[in-house]
Amino acid sequence: MSKSPKPAAPSALQLELAERIGKEIRDGTLAAGAHLTEESFGTRYGVSRTPVRAALKLLADRSMIEYRANAGYFVTADGAMVDLDDLGTGSLTVDDLYKAIVVDRIREVLPETITEKELLSRYPAPRSLMTKTLMRMASEGLIIKRTGHGWQFLPSLDTPKAKAESYRFRMIIECSSFLEPGYKVDQALLQRVKAAHQRMLDAPDHVPTSGEFFALNSAFHEMVARFSGNRFILQAMQQQNNLRRLDETAAFYRILRVQESCAEHLEIIHAIEEDDRELASALMRHHLRIAMPKGSKAT
Repeated sequence: MSKSPKPAAPSALQLELAERIGKEIRDGTLAAGAHLTEESFGTRYGVSRTPVRAALKLLADRSMIEYRANAGYFVTADGAMVDLDDLGTGSLTVDDLYKAIVVDRIREVLPETITEKELLSRYPAPRSLMTKTLMRMASEGLIIKRTGHGWQFLPSLDTPKAKAESYRFRMIIECSSFLEPGYKVDQALLQRVKAAHQRMLDAPDHVPTSGEFFALNSAFHEMVARFSGNRFILQAMQQQNNLRRLDETAAFYRILRVQESCAEHLEIIHAIEEDDRELASALMRHHLRIAMPKGSKAT
């Protein structure tokens, strides 16, 4: 005998609508006995009647509203007292959603271009939370708003081969940048970057956001390239920073190397201060080899 199919889990849109309607009941906008119709909420929220119908059923299942035959849904006498925490959207944060989207993109679960509606159908998040998350990703250079419709992830190092080639390329340009004839240290910039790293090391209990750590990390590597005095090395490093932004963000969540990376950067900075460029070059090579993802180190 075949089993009955398991009911589909509520979509992100259905959960969001249930939360929005529930909020109006809890704050008194919709009083006890108020008549709720699919058409009115569909018009108010700019959606079709189908997700509204599912949202109303979610609220009815929790006794916030009740269904009356041939009449529709009505707010129950105790509807404003019902707790909706079990809907599962209240504890989700921007960082949670940001992490899930970044990791799924790196795993190629998500396509290069996608709409907000498609993201909402995949992740159980309110629309407002999704919008905040996408705006944060845009501000950190991971995605851009497409002209007309949807979002586009920016180019990244999306294969193991590309990542390995990137690290080997960086070993060539970053390690040799210390040996360029036009090499010159900007002491003010060096001290600013050094102080930022030291602050991170002095606060081991503070976990930075992925964006904060990437900004610190990329600023260090761009600084080293800038000291070379070679415009092409600098341009190449800036391009590498842009390409590795998405992958480095995902790596931040997989292996948090904040303290170790800061300590390695400070070792290189100390070698620069001592004008020991050969040592700085060797330390940079060691740092990049450690940072290189496993499986990419074979030549």
